[in-house]
Amino acid sequence: MARKTASRKELRKQVEAAEAAEAKAPKKKKKATRKKATRKKRTKKEAVERRKLMWGVFSASMKEEGRYPYFERKEADKKIEQLRAKSSKLYFIQAVKEVITEPLPTPEDEE
Repeated sequence: MARKTASRKELRKQVEAAEAAEAKAPKKKKKATRKKATRKKRTKKEAVERRKLMWGVFSASMKEEGRYPYFERKEADKKIEQLRAKSSKLYFIQAVKEVITEPLPTPEDEE
């Protein structure tokens, strides 16, 4: 046997009654869900190349004539004067960064 369908007005009344019942009932607050904190992956620090600054004495054709520690700039100037006295070529000083191959001293080594 077929059921009788309810009219739209009756359905609307049922919906409004349900909404009114929800409005009267105290609302339950939902707990705020927090996302799990994700940690950023730490990248391993690559070993930094240690360098020291040196003075390089070069000719005009970029041929290195000598290399001196940073604190011996006067010695590099003397070398230029010697080279200029021998010939009339152009010589100059340029800072050169040299890689240090010695390992870092550890506190155990100092004791």
